[in-house]
Amino acid sequence: MRIFNTLTKTVEEFVPNEDGKVAMYTCGPTVYHFAHIGNLRSYIMEDVLEKTFCYLGYDVKRVMNITDVGHLSSDADTGEDKMLKGAKREHKSVMEIAKFYTDAFFADCKKLNIKTPDVVEPATNCIDEFIHMIEALLEKEYAYIAGGNIYFDTSKLKDYYVFSSQSEKELMVGVRDDVEEDSNKRNKSDFVLWFTKSKFDDQELKWDSPWGVGYPGWHIECSCISMKHLGEYMDIHCGGVDNIFPHHTNEIAQSEAYLGHKWCNYWFHVHHLNDKSGKMSKSNGDFLTVSLLESKGYNPLVYRMFCLQSHYRKPLEFSYEVMENVAAAYNKLLNKISELKDDGSVDNEKFRAFDEKFRDAIGNDLNTSMAITCIYDVLRDDMNDKTKAELLKSFDKVLSLDLFAGGAKAEVDGELEAYILSMIEERKAAKKEKNFVRADEIRNELLAKGIIIEDTREGVRWRIQS
Repeated sequence: MRIFNTLTKTVEEFVPNEDGKVAMYTCGPTVYHFAHIGNLRSYIMEDVLEKTFCYLGYDVKRVMNITDVGHLSSDADTGEDKMLKGAKREHKSVMEIAKFYTDAFFADCKKLNIKTPDVVEPATNCIDEFIHMIEALLEKEYAYIAGGNIYFDTSKLKDYYVFSSQSEKELMVGVRDDVEEDSNKRNKSDFVLWFTKSKFDDQELKWDSPWGVGYPGWHIECSCISMKHLGEYMDIHCGGVDNIFPHHTNEIAQSEAYLGHKWCNYWFHVHHLNDKSGKMSKSNGDFLTVSLLESKGYNPLVYRMFCLQSHYRKPLEFSYEVMENVAAAYNKLLNKISELKDDGSVDNEKFRAFDEKFRDAIGNDLNTSMAITCIYDVLRDDMNDKTKAELLKSFDKVLSLDLFAGGAKAEVDGELEAYILSMIEERKAAKKEKNFVRADEIRNELLAKGIIIEDTREGVRWRIQS
C-alpha cells in the first residue's frame, strides 16, 4: 500500500506501527444539521481506504468522534457555536439536535454503503479525558490560564505549522475577518482547550472542572478520543482538507506535547467537492443532501460511483449533468453484470492476474478511477462468466457499489408503468407550454432510474436501459 502523506507531502509506502494491524482515526461530523454531499465525499473515500486496508490483509480498528459540543464557527475559536445554532433553529435542546442528526448521518452512510467505524464516540462522553489532558498540559507548561479560559501555548513548540511551509501571517489570512480578536491569547495561533468565560451566556452544555464550570474547545476531543481507543501511537488520521489547519495542526500540537513523542505517522486528506459557485457548504448555494438526490431520482450509489471516478486528492465539481451520465453508466453496468451466468469453474490464472491489477490500482494512493476501469476490463475479457463474477464480487468488497444488485432490468410492474406513463404525459404538457427545461428534467429523472424515452413519428416510446 502506497499513500500520500500530508505530513511529508509525498506518496509513501504504508508501514503500520504494529505488523498487520492498522490504528485508524476519522474526524466525525458536527451533528447540528444534515451532512451535505461534500461532507460525505470524505467519508466515502475514508470508507474505501479502510476497505482497501482490509482487502490487502490488514486488521483495521477505526475510531470516529461525534462532535456534539464545543465546535465554533471560526478558526479563531470564536463565532457562533454550531450546536447551539442548530438548537435555536429547531427549538430543541442541543442533545435532541445531536441525537437526530447523528441518526440522520448514519442513515446517509448506510445508503452510501459506508461502513460504520468500529468505535463511534460522542465528545460529551469524554469530558473526564479532556480535563485530564488539559491538567497535564498545564503541568508541563504547554498551556496557560487567561481570562478564565485555558489556552495552548503554540510558542512552546519548535514547529507548530507542521503541515505547511507558509508563515503564520499567511495562514492567518484564512481566519474570518468578522470575528472579534481574543485578547487573552499570548500568540495569535494559540487555541482554547477549555472555556469558562465565553460570549455565549446561554451555552446549554457545561461541566464542572478544576477551572470552573465550562466546556471543551473543539480540537481537544479528537486527541483524547483517539488515545482512549487506539493508544499513544496511531497509524493514520483522516479528514477533509479543510481540517488540515487549524484542527489537525492543533491536534498534533497538543497530542505530542502531552505524550512527549510522535503521535501519528500518516495523514490522509480528501479534497473539496465544489459546484460552479465554489466549495460546497451548508451556507453557500444549494444544500445538497443524499435525500435531495433521492428526490430527484438518483440511487445514492450513483453519487458514490461519481466520487470514485475522481482521485480523492483532486477537487471534484458536482453537476446534475455529470450525475445523469454516471447514473446511465451505473445502470448499464449493473445490467451487464446481471447477464453473467453462474456456471463453470473459476479460471485461477485469470483471477490472480486481474486481482493483482486491481490491487495495484487501489493500493497506489487509492486510485479508484483505475479500480473502476478494472471492472470494465474484466467484463471485456474472454474469461468465463464464473471467473468474471467472482472477480467483481471481490472488487466490490472495496468499491461497495452493489454490483450484483440486478440493474434496471427488473420486471416492470403496473405501478412502475403507471409512473412512467404519467411522467411522459407531464413531459408532453411541458413541451406544449414551451417549458423545455421541465421537459428535459423529466427525461433526465427517468434516465436516472434506467428508463429511456424516445420521441418517434408514432409518438413517445420508452424502454428499460440495456
